[in-house]
Amino acid sequence: MLDIKAFVPSRDLAKSIEFYSLLGFRTNWAYEDAAEMQIGSFRFLLQRFYVKEHAENFMMSLGVEDADAWWRHIQSIGLREKYPDIMLRAPAMQPWGIRVLYMSDPTGTLWHIAEQRPASDR
Repeated sequence: MLDIKAFVPSRDLAKSIEFYSLLGFRTNWAYEDAAEMQIGSFRFLLQRFYVKEHAENFMMSLGVEDADAWWRHIQSIGLREKYPDIMLRAPAMQPWGIRVLYMSDPTGTLWHIAEQRPASDR
């Protein structure tokens, strides 16, 4: 296997690219109907595709070392003020033992930004 990437729906491709760029993703390429976004060595494809039921039930998970650092970053860039319709929830320990902050993008995709902790710390 060489690669695996999800196709993340986007109602407004330019707005979605701007949103993810603000978070720290880089745009590897962008065309009329799709763009490849990358952070570190991880990539996904944004596609100009929107079906409300699909977008609002689509989820991505981003494993990070420090969910609180991501929360501070999100607050420092004013994400809630720039995108008032998104959902943001501060990091919290979940019953299954992972600290997660929840965020939706402008299309409605739900992101789980999950702190990766050793099993002994859970």
